[in-house]
Amino acid sequence: MIAGVEVGADPAPVLVARGLGRKYEGFIALGSFSVEVPSGQMVALIGPNGAGKTTFLTIAAGLLEPSTGALEVDGATAGSIAARRAVSYLPDTPVFYDDLSLEEHLQYVAALHGAADDGSRAGMLLERLGMENWGDSLPSEFSHGMRQKASIALALVRPFSILLADEPFDGLDPPSREVLFELLADARRGGAAVVVSTHRRDVIAAADRCLALRDGRLSYDGPPQDEAIAEFFELATEDKPAKD
Repeated sequence: MIAGVEVGADPAPVLVARGLGRKYEGFIALGSFSVEVPSGQMVALIGPNGAGKTTFLTIAAGLLEPSTGALEVDGATAGSIAARRAVSYLPDTPVFYDDLSLEEHLQYVAALHGAADDGSRAGMLLERLGMENWGDSLPSEFSHGMRQKASIALALVRPFSILLADEPFDGLDPPSREVLFELLADARRGGAAVVVSTHRRDVIAAADRCLALRDGRLSYDGPPQDEAIAEFFELATEDKPAKD
């Protein structure tokens, strides 16, 4: 739920991880670490491929169980109905129903999360993303960039307390990237937190905070200062075949 933040109050943590870890048959995808993300904050999640970024986001979205520790969203255990209400997840690979038009997708997602209205928000999102003429089309007909924009619209058409986005700027042209920056700023002004996995310098520079993962462990937690994150940024942009 995008909700206002009380003026003068310290932002409450919307995401809290304690001793969070994930193993796959002995392989440590995430080491044990703890972190809190307050309302209204934009966090850039950085690190090389295979560092654990997608694993962390997937656990936070409630789509994967941690091996150790726990993660809560809005005070509810990740994966619970209450936590799923609070989380909007934008995956790195968009997923759509084969037989629903883009407009039907938006109507369904909005209604599923109790945000059904006259379609004004869906229309606004499509217009800002330059897709106002594609509402009746099937996402399977879209180009890669259009599918990414459609996925962004689906993530933002519903209420949420935190947006988890895995490389959301990839595949977008420069004007669309600017629109996404604006939409994320709108969400934050409404009190939502944003956690964005990225390797882009412009996204990192726009963040309030960086969380850097390396070999599944939290290696840096602080402001996006060049001297502090230079090593992690270069690791993040290396061309490695591994996936988080």
